[in-house]
Amino acid sequence: MEYLVHTVVLVSIYAVQAMSLNLLIGETGLVSVAQAAFAGIGAYAAVVLMTIMGVNFFVASLIGALAAGTVAFIVGIIFLPLRQVYYILGTVGFNVIAWSVFLNWNEVTKGSLGIAGIPRPVVFGYALSENAAFLVLCLVSVACVYGISALITRSSLGRVLHAIREDEDAVAVFGYATTHYKVFIFVVAAFIAGYAGALFASYLSYISPTNYIVPESIFALSIVILGGLGSAHGAIVAAFLLVVLPEVLRFVGFPSELAGHLRLMSYGLILIFFMLYLPKGLFGKFRI
Repeated sequence: MEYLVHTVVLVSIYAVQAMSLNLLIGETGLVSVAQAAFAGIGAYAAVVLMTIMGVNFFVASLIGALAAGTVAFIVGIIFLPLRQVYYILGTVGFNVIAWSVFLNWNEVTKGSLGIAGIPRPVVFGYALSENAAFLVLCLVSVACVYGISALITRSSLGRVLHAIREDEDAVAVFGYATTHYKVFIFVVAAFIAGYAGALFASYLSYISPTNYIVPESIFALSIVILGGLGSAHGAIVAAFLLVVLPEVLRFVGFPSELAGHLRLMSYGLILIFFMLYLPKGLFGKFRI
């Protein structure tokens, strides 16, 4: 039972991060390979506040999410006006830079050693030390992010984002400052990813730079493509499938030195398959 709870917690956290990325890729057509970096910024900011200053998790995670959103605002202003290919390469480069900062800023991040002893959230004096209690917080987080996604996509903002996805030049002709909209949704996605990072750090009680490398961003991208562009519930289903997949491989009996490579290879094969034969993913509204 404990193992099942652990798996669902991981599914919930990755679903939150994937739904944030879906706002970019699915709703606006902006491919980003930097969600792991924003999750790391949110995580490290929250962890420093909790472990050094004794700040409550919910306040610390909010500040961490704001830190991720602030950095995203700066990154978005720099990269979003560029052509799509340069913008995508820019997000990859930013993820590498963020990882390098996490690895080398020893005074704050403890470098490759990471930070241990991260406290669990406390709600009305009750610490969510049990995984089952933490799962409730994760499920509430999934529901809240799903609601935010639905609110955005069904609003006038969502209609403008969809129009930008289909033909940005045509939207600009009607007087919309498309870059402003793109920067805004880029910041919102980073804010949610930053919160997911803080949630992940608190659950594991430990973080290190290896949690926020480029393959982690590719993993989030894989979830969105599998679930379908523009589908928040698809992101949740795909998060479940891709989190459970490595656990299935674990029981197949492959040697431990091959397990990690098989995990990455399976994600690559999934991406190729869906791009070729199911470009809308499982529940997508748009083609890849």
